[in-house]
Amino acid sequence: MYCLLFLLLVLPCASGAEEPGFETWLDGLRREAETQGVSPRTLDQALTGLHPNPRLLVLEESQPERTITLASYLRQVVPASRVKAARKRLAANRGLLEEIGAQYGVQPQFIVALWAIESDFGRNMGKSPVVASLATLAHGAKRPHRRDLFRTELLAALHILDQQAIPADQLVGSWAGAMGQCQFMPTNYLSLAVDYNQDQRRDIWHTAPDVFASIAHFLAEKGWAVDQTWGREVKLPRGFAPELVGLEVQKPLAAWQELGVRRADGGDLPARELQASLVQPDQGRTFLVYGNFRVLREWNRSSYFGLAVSQLADRLAQ
Repeated sequence: MYCLLFLLLVLPCASGAEEPGFETWLDGLRREAETQGVSPRTLDQALTGLHPNPRLLVLEESQPERTITLASYLRQVVPASRVKAARKRLAANRGLLEEIGAQYGVQPQFIVALWAIESDFGRNMGKSPVVASLATLAHGAKRPHRRDLFRTELLAALHILDQQAIPADQLVGSWAGAMGQCQFMPTNYLSLAVDYNQDQRRDIWHTAPDVFASIAHFLAEKGWAVDQTWGREVKLPRGFAPELVGLEVQKPLAAWQELGVRRADGGDLPARELQASLVQPDQGRTFLVYGNFRVLREWNRSSYFGLAVSQLADRLAQ
């Protein structure tokens, strides 16, 4: 009996195998990249001397919807100063934005809103080395599906370097690996970035036409509807069933009208045949959102982010 107890205490649990150390893990990553065709020269340049950054693992578990209210987030992300600056950028680039918007079927105000919020019009593209950040998260993120996601993005970043799209020492971005003025993740760069000025470079770091077209292309490919907006703030009647709130519930606008949902000012909902869902990001304000809001969540899964982009776009459209 005592022998059995001793064995249970000292032997590792067979169902909970430890994750490999960073260097061992990196060796496996390198082998996978080689099988995908990334050159040894690129891998040597990108992976030699790489070290994880534990601070990023804290940030990964500290997303805004877990730490602050929607009102606080909107004050930080859509201040009056940003609205004013966005209006100036929209006016200064209107011809180009309307041309791109017409080609891809995306309203210019949404292109500018994403540009503003993602990088402050290119002034804040991040300073973290993309490969090192993604390696840290791919190896050490708490949730397995997040580790898989970041591993895929890391492999895509290595392909970007192998294509010589940007010098290795300039491949910097957000703490989570987003790059350029539109803060594309590497997989999105490979599949959706656009060389709009046709200079043989998909330059989302320095070239405004490429940035705007890449944003519009992303939205269009994900199903953006140019004849619709994102949604609107609404009021719910007293005693409204809480189980009807959530993106998993979709109803026509007419059905929400029958259930007593009204615009924030008390007016009727639009008389259009649109499917919509109710969201309450922090159990406070309620929003009735359409398909375009779901597209914004394809860009960033945060409803806070989608509402910030939407609110800024509305201000620009006024």
